[in-house]
Amino acid sequence: MASSVSLAEIRKLSPEADKSWLDTIIKGDCVAALEALPAGSIDMIFADPPYNLQLGGDLTRPDQSAVDAVNDHWDQFESFQAYDAFTRAWLLACRRVLKPNGTIWVIGSYHNIFRVGSSLQDLGFWLLNDVVWRKTNPMPNFRGRRFQNAHETLIWASRDADAKSYTFNYEAMKAANDDVQMRSDWLFPICTGGERLKDENGRKVHPTQKPEALLARIMMASSKPGDVVLDPFFGTGTTGAVARRLGRHFVGVEREDSYIDAARKRIDAVEPLGKAELTVMTGKRAEPRVAFNVLIEAGLIRPGQVLTDSRKRFKAIVRADGTVVADNVAGSIHKVGAAVQGFDACNGWTFWHTEKDGELAPIDEFRTIVRAEMARAG
Repeated sequence: MASSVSLAEIRKLSPEADKSWLDTIIKGDCVAALEALPAGSIDMIFADPPYNLQLGGDLTRPDQSAVDAVNDHWDQFESFQAYDAFTRAWLLACRRVLKPNGTIWVIGSYHNIFRVGSSLQDLGFWLLNDVVWRKTNPMPNFRGRRFQNAHETLIWASRDADAKSYTFNYEAMKAANDDVQMRSDWLFPICTGGERLKDENGRKVHPTQKPEALLARIMMASSKPGDVVLDPFFGTGTTGAVARRLGRHFVGVEREDSYIDAARKRIDAVEPLGKAELTVMTGKRAEPRVAFNVLIEAGLIRPGQVLTDSRKRFKAIVRADGTVVADNVAGSIHKVGAAVQGFDACNGWTFWHTEKDGELAPIDEFRTIVRAEMARAG
C-alpha cells in the first residue's frame, strides 16, 4: 500500500536504519524532504520539474475555445534567475541522496531543459544521453506562428564523470528493439484515454501527466528489480505506479494534497509483476567474473589436460597454477591463445576447447556451469 507522510514525520525517523520511508509519498518541499533522506540511498531518479512555460494570457483555438494549458502556480517563477536558483537547489539535494553508481533522468521542454542541462554539468553530473520523446499526438500550435512542439527532451546523467558501474540494461533494450541497438529517439503518445486521471467533473487531475510507457522504458533501461526510484516532483504518481508494477521501490515528494490523494489511489490499484516477468536479460559483461583457475579448483578442468582450438590446429597443456603452456609459451589462456595464432589478443574462453560428452566444447561452457552454481548459492 502506498502511504503518505509529512516532512515532520520523516525527520523523526533514523532513515539509515529505518526503511519505512520506502514506498511513501512525502508531503512537502522537495529540497527539504530530500535533506531528511539518507545520503547515497537512491538508485535512480526521475524528475519532471516545473517547465517555467512563461505563458502570457489565455490560449485559444481557432474556434475561440479555451486550451487547457499549464497555468498552475507551481509552474510560475518571477525570473530566469529565480528558476535557475530553484533548479540548482533541487539538483544538489538529488545529488546528495543518489548512490555513487546511480543515475538521474530529467524531462523538459525547450523552455527549461537547456537551463537544467547547464546546471547538471555545473554541479558535477555527467551527461550520458539526451533522449527525444517524440509524441505521436502532440498538441497543435494554435497560433500558427511556430513549428508544432512535437517532442520533449530527457537528459540522462550519472552522478559523477568517473561513474562506470551505473545500471544500463543494454542487452534487454536491444532484445526489446528486435535485436537492434536502441536509439535515443523514442516514439510514444501523450497520456490520454483511460490512463489520464480525471476528477469528478471530467477535468484533468494533473496537466502534465506522463505516459506510463515512457516511465517503464526508463526504469527497464536503467534500474533493476528491488532498486529505489525517487521522483522529487511526484504529481499523480506515474513513477510510483510503474515502479510498483516493475518490482522497484519508490519515494515521491509532492506538495499538493489533491495530487497525493490521486497518486495513492492509483498506486494501490497496481498489481506487481512476478519474478519471472521481471528478470532482466543481461550480457556477458554483467555476469560475475570467473577466473580459469576456478575451473581447476572445481574439478571441471584438471592439470595436465590438453586444450585445443576447434579445428585441432593448436594444443596447450593445463598447469596446476591455472596457466597453460604451448610451444614454449606459458601464460593465461588468453595470452597463449594469442601467441599460437600470432595475434595481439585472443578470447581464450571461446578459442580453447576440450572434450565434453565425447565432443569438443569451448571451455566457456565450464565457466557457465560455475556461474550457475554461484547463482544457486546466492
